[in-house]
Amino acid sequence: MHNDTIKKIQQALLAKGFAVGEVDGVWGRRTIAAVRAFQEKAGLKVDGIVGPGTSAALFAEMAETPSGVLLPWLAEAENLLDTREMPGSGSNPVILDWADNLDIHYGSDDVPWCGLFVAHCIGATMQDEVLPSNPLGARQWERFGDPTEPRMGAVMVFWRTSPDSDKGHVGFYAGEDDGAYRILGGNQGDKVCVTWIAKNRLLKARWPRTAASLFAGPVRVDRAGDLSTNEA
Repeated sequence: MHNDTIKKIQQALLAKGFAVGEVDGVWGRRTIAAVRAFQEKAGLKVDGIVGPGTSAALFAEMAETPSGVLLPWLAEAENLLDTREMPGSGSNPVILDWADNLDIHYGSDDVPWCGLFVAHCIGATMQDEVLPSNPLGARQWERFGDPTEPRMGAVMVFWRTSPDSDKGHVGFYAGEDDGAYRILGGNQGDKVCVTWIAKNRLLKARWPRTAASLFAGPVRVDRAGDLSTNEA
């Protein structure tokens, strides 16, 4: 859904004379810049986010408008599903590029990278969002953005090993059932994937401050597979 929504946004921007580059369904810098330029011309809040107001203005004269809510950081996370660290001494250059693009010192994908994955997804799609001072540390995300109830796209911070440990895990909310959250995250089984984490391990749910205009509620999902117990 996200890729189709982004393509429709890109097509609408092109139709209004705003260059987005290739219509590829990727929420890249040119698309963000085009959204901001459109918002400025339309007299809207310039934040690069297609919330309800921007969507209404962008698609006002069009017969077909996107369905659902676009969460650009979650769309980027979905695009990266199955990205894996390299076994042994090598490192996946894609993962290393995430750190380079954010000017984060990161030497090897042997170092836990769940926080780096979240930082990339938000930093690449939400240019005005302030990231934690040490985004590699999963528990640092407890202070990110604003508090929220668990909802689609929320940054979910969990304890790892034990509640008293300083170890943690961070990923994005992608649904829930009665006992667990469905989490789209990095460094889950050494790759970007979806896994289930027990609700009693949740420490904080956080929401990007610059995405205050976007709404998404909790989503019920039938669980498939066992609970994750250690995401390192």
